[in-house]
Amino acid sequence: MPRNVLFICTQNRLRSPTAEHVFADWPGIETASAGLGHDAEVPVSPELLAWADLVFVMEKVHRVRLSAKFARHLNGKRVVCLDIPDNYDFMDPALIQRLKEKVVRFLPAGAARLG
Repeated sequence: MPRNVLFICTQNRLRSPTAEHVFADWPGIETASAGLGHDAEVPVSPELLAWADLVFVMEKVHRVRLSAKFARHLNGKRVVCLDIPDNYDFMDPALIQRLKEKVVRFLPAGAARLG
């Protein structure tokens, strides 16, 4: 089971920080978020990828960019695409609901915590 979970979007301003916050209290895991854009709040780095046991990307383009730029740092890590487009605000209730629907199945048991 994953212990360290990394969420990635483009700018690390809306989707991935929301995911990091929503799952921060999930039992048995630590969360972080980063962005692949050139001016991301927290840029994806080899160190973050080394830390992560499981990586979630918001869109297919993120998986492509991640593989192109950091292939040697992925080392066979599981990268899950959530297919969540960039049309939500930070902590948008609809975004939170989509994240819960898509992410929970990949985390250690504890679904009751997020209701």
